[in-house]
Amino acid sequence: MRKMTLKNLLAACTAVLVLGACSSGKTELFNGKDLTGWKKYGTEKWYVEDGLLVSESGPDKEYGYLATEKQYKNFELDVEFRQEANGNSGVFFRSDIEGTIISGWQVEVAPPDLHTGGIYESYGRGWLIKPDPEKEKVLKFGEWNHMKIRVQGDHVTTWLNGEQMVDFKDEKIGEANGKIALQIHDGGGIKVYWKKVTLKELPENE
Repeated sequence: MRKMTLKNLLAACTAVLVLGACSSGKTELFNGKDLTGWKKYGTEKWYVEDGLLVSESGPDKEYGYLATEKQYKNFELDVEFRQEANGNSGVFFRSDIEGTIISGWQVEVAPPDLHTGGIYESYGRGWLIKPDPEKEKVLKFGEWNHMKIRVQGDHVTTWLNGEQMVDFKDEKIGEANGKIALQIHDGGGIKVYWKKVTLKELPENE
């Protein structure tokens, strides 16, 4: 039996990793190096530092957004975030942006007891659903958190650190399409770190 050389072993390991990524069907939206595939809206700060995507309030202390160049309708999005200071942010889906005016729906990323994982409609109906009060403690403020967002047809489900936060259906959401966008809230003093932003596209219905 032929001995496996280090070179052959590395090649085999690489093949396994590539096949695993392909079979999962996931796309890395953030490459850990720059903002390729994304577009800035507003004057707030978006930059890459030590492999992390950083969102930070600028001198104007206004709303700011970083949105995907592509539109995504049905998908499962995974992202990890860590809040510093105020940490008021969010993940928009099926959104459209004009300047710093955004239409669409936000999965909230907020300080403790301010409904992280809930769904808010900007410039529209406001809060559509908030997590149950006992779920507010799931957020680990100042530490890394894992959020999963599943959007399929008119159905939206969110999870935070493995805990389902909300499960919601809405006809208006079902009719929409648009970009994914990260938010910086107005007011200043906000800094949020992001990493491992991956997306798997889904069929309209399963």
